Amino acid sequence: MVSFGRCVRTKETEMAVKIQGLTDNARKTAIAELNARLADAVALSAAIKQAHWNVKGRNFIAVHELFDTTFGNLQVHVDEMAERIQILDGVAIGTVEKVAKASTLKEYPTDLTKAEDHIKAICERLRDYGARVRAAIDTTAEAGDANTADLFTGASRTADKDLWFLESHLE
Repeated sequence: MVSFGRCVRTKETEMAVKIQGLTDNARKTAIAELNARLADAVALSAAIKQAHWNVKGRNFIAVHELFDTTFGNLQVHVDEMAERIQILDGVAIGTVEKVAKASTLKEYPTDLTKAEDHIKAICERLRDYGARVRAAIDTTAEAGDANTADLFTGASRTADKDLWFLESHLE
């Protein structure tokens, strides 16, 4: 028997935290969706840093700093996803090797330098990520995990706002 504060885990205990009103199917569905979107968010984070490090052009500092802000906004949701997986008694999968295999996002090109090219490439991936997060909202809500659906709603709202900021540089 292992004690975690007030929660005790034994061989008979399925979860370290017994969440009332959450079925095992809802928990498993949420963990699968969270890990899938975590992989995409980590891959998107790496793409944003690639753009941040290599961007050049007339509006360099503005775009460089915007990429930093977008990265920071995404990291909040990366952490929330990983923590929610732990709350649901899952294992957050975020190693570079696993993310490279699991991410559904298109691989980021490493030969870009122009600000506009980087912005377009990040927007494409951010748009795809946002669509997948919106689908995860529905999947987890239908499975019965409103809290995970709400987490995804927050991530979707942030992705939409960041996409708007980035796309505004293209007009």
